[in-house]
Amino acid sequence: MDEPTSTFTFLGLTFNWTTIISTLVAMSIVVLVAVLMTRKVAVRPSRGQNAIEYVLDFVRGILGDQLPANLARQFGLYAFTLFMFLIVANEMGLLLQVKMGNGVTYVKSPTADPLFAFTLAIMSLMLAHGTGVKALGFGGYLKGMLFKPYIAMFPLNLVEQFTNFLTLALRLFGNIFAGELMLNLLASLAWGTHLNGFWIVLAFPLEIAWQGFSLLIGGIQAYVFVMLTAVFTAQLSGNE
Repeated sequence: MDEPTSTFTFLGLTFNWTTIISTLVAMSIVVLVAVLMTRKVAVRPSRGQNAIEYVLDFVRGILGDQLPANLARQFGLYAFTLFMFLIVANEMGLLLQVKMGNGVTYVKSPTADPLFAFTLAIMSLMLAHGTGVKALGFGGYLKGMLFKPYIAMFPLNLVEQFTNFLTLALRLFGNIFAGELMLNLLASLAWGTHLNGFWIVLAFPLEIAWQGFSLLIGGIQAYVFVMLTAVFTAQLSGNE
């Protein structure tokens, strides 16, 4: 968390260049992959088309387990895009990090930034709450969110809404940040010039093993984030 950063100010707000550049890189990769895999859609699908259809069916399965068919169709494109973006964003820092001479890392996993993870959580929960208002009306939405099953549950239900937000954001941030932090630590042990060959022999296989484990965790966190978004949407729209 104490590594050097590069920021700029616009309209009184401070922006982090690392987060902006990393997000743009992740978005570009998602768009490029989607375009390349679907540019020649055919009845007899290519390998790329098969892969993208498999991911689409996988996301539909996540939504179908939590939401009624009409809401699952409405959320399909958002959930698919979110899942693809999170897969790329979570794994990017494990496979690609660009550090300049000033010590600032300009490209890494954007989801390792807590503000970015909180922003994604706010975006998904706003969509979930908006769906609740649309499905139940404002009065029914407030009643279902805060006063069920009993009015006396109001304090606990209010806390639950706040913890839902924290759960969505901190689970994503904590896992990705910890994975990159441990990977950088192992890399410094393996390749640090002040250490001898013993540490290289010990740390290098650990680095490879941890990188593989972190890739798995990144995929799991993308799945969990989309699934929890669907769960919260179902709860707020009265489809528990």
